[in-house]
Amino acid sequence: MTLGPLPVNSLGVHLTKKDVFVPGIIVVGSQWGDEGKGKVVDVFSAQSDYVVRYQGGANAGHTLVVEGQKRVLHLIPSGILHPKCTCVIGAGVVLDIETMVKEIEALKENGLLQRPEQLLISDSATVLLPYHRAIDQAREASLGNEKIGTTGKGIGPAYEDRASRRAVLMRDLFDPSTLKPKLEKSLIEKNFLLENYYKAKPIQVDDLMDVIKKAAEALSPYRCSDTSLVIYKAIRGGKKVLFEGAQGSLLDIYHGTYPFVTSSSTISGSAFVGTGVGPGSINKVLGITKAYATRVGSGPFPTELNDDVGEKIQLDGHEYGATTGRKRRCGWLDLVALKYAIRLNGITHLALMKLDVLTGHKEICVAASYELDGKKITDYPTSTEELARVKPVWQSFPGWSEDISGARSVRDLPRNAQNYISFLTQELACPIDVVSVGPDREQTLWIHPLFN
Repeated sequence: MTLGPLPVNSLGVHLTKKDVFVPGIIVVGSQWGDEGKGKVVDVFSAQSDYVVRYQGGANAGHTLVVEGQKRVLHLIPSGILHPKCTCVIGAGVVLDIETMVKEIEALKENGLLQRPEQLLISDSATVLLPYHRAIDQAREASLGNEKIGTTGKGIGPAYEDRASRRAVLMRDLFDPSTLKPKLEKSLIEKNFLLENYYKAKPIQVDDLMDVIKKAAEALSPYRCSDTSLVIYKAIRGGKKVLFEGAQGSLLDIYHGTYPFVTSSSTISGSAFVGTGVGPGSINKVLGITKAYATRVGSGPFPTELNDDVGEKIQLDGHEYGATTGRKRRCGWLDLVALKYAIRLNGITHLALMKLDVLTGHKEICVAASYELDGKKITDYPTSTEELARVKPVWQSFPGWSEDISGARSVRDLPRNAQNYISFLTQELACPIDVVSVGPDREQTLWIHPLFN
């Protein structure tokens, strides 16, 4: 990669090549998750040297369609489908070791992941164990009609252990002499909660040790003591590095629709924390958005359509959760929420996914603003209670009936589809780099290159 003219620092001193970082790119979901990040990262991985997962866990699911074959990945970055790409799981990820082993085995059975060097797992990643799932599921069941909508995969309890400084880390799996005492200590509290509060079955330490022993053997070839250093050297060496987030910005634990959120920070800043690299190594944040909006689970959803239109979007878009199989709630695109996500993440470019799903609608709408308690607002409310009361103010456009799944450039799209894209680019003040017109890799229209 050519660096071009070397820059000058704040003191007016010309920097040398060794002082210049080649920036990486962050890919982040800009809605409530399920935006199509998996496909984007899969396509972009063909141009990347490294793909790095920086937060979340097996509650995220990436559905990929390659040459008509469907694959779902939960933990391993989508770049694993490209043999020349190195995939990294950073310290900010909570690692469900059983799910990870299953994914590795499935990839190998399909002729992928033939080199251990292709997958690096941080020794500092938090390990998610069966008692995390048991507590998560028991807790959600106890909430009755006030369920948050968690996937029940144990993500929240695992992050809780990390914050309370009692987590089992990846490196602990390979030292049985210290691991068993840690588990026994942890199970005193976990089993008390399971038995006495949630009325669930306790977990035995020997059963845990058996699970861990099998997983540790399978994961041993992929251990990396310092993935932060690996990523630093890659960027320093001019490699193309893609940082992959899970879930979506509006599910961020700090800036989302709390408490109907995930247990980690999903915005772009989490990439630096979860991988241990500085912000100077990034110059592009790519926000992924559907051409409409979806949400899984509970929580406010201003543009939700509980009618035939919403049902058509759900059916045409095959909107079922990749992890839970739950039907997704569907609605028109929410520009107020999308502008909020652009601001939160510092999104510099957008990828517009599943435009083909809007084919067949005579009219296409977007929420251009909200009405809250009789007043028009253009800024996204940070209060979940207020967001639940807003009413969308619609702006409509003529739709199209032509099949666009075979388009190979934006010029091939119907005029009304092109107008929709142009409106979004102008209204959001953010360039659209990519438009997806179908699930397969080839159904990806490039407007601007990923790596300049």
